Amino acid sequence: MTTFDPVEQKTPRINPGGFRDLGPINWGLAKVISTAAGTSNAKLFSTLGRTGATFLGWLHYSGQLMPGGSLSRRDTEMIILRVAHLRACDYEQDHHRRLGAKAGLTPELQQRIKEGPEAAGWNDKERALLNAVDQILLTRGLEDAEWNELAKHYDERRLIEICLVITQYDGLATTIGVLQIGRDQF
Repeated sequence: MTTFDPVEQKTPRINPGGFRDLGPINWGLAKVISTAAGTSNAKLFSTLGRTGATFLGWLHYSGQLMPGGSLSRRDTEMIILRVAHLRACDYEQDHHRRLGAKAGLTPELQQRIKEGPEAAGWNDKERALLNAVDQILLTRGLEDAEWNELAKHYDERRLIEICLVITQYDGLATTIGVLQIGRDQF
């Protein structure tokens, strides 16, 4: 078995769809999302839109987590940028560097997110959040010590949401990699 290189640019396994492939609703949604993202074709959405009604369910769920979640946008973007870095998902990084900046994550903070929870300058809440991302992605679990540290800063609703955001963007990075969805042009 060969080792998968997520950074290597490859030909998409499924091309982004147009109007005929997506149907009027999914095509319209993909166009609106693309415009909002600042690109002519957000390839993730015009690819996933090929799934028909499943796309609508996924889009609703995703939107409930980001931007509609109970976590602050800053915390959500910290999670997503850390997941994107650990999963070497350029597509997620491209979009969420921009969204993270709008949520107050300066280029310096975004660089520290890449460096991880051990980087200098994090407060206890930020370090606990980044530690949780790392441990969940690396072990598919969270030790009691890390859970207890995270629980000092978040209520039960947000603790659940943290798990959902981490695993949503991990799954999305996997989907992007498997389908070999190309990066968007801004």
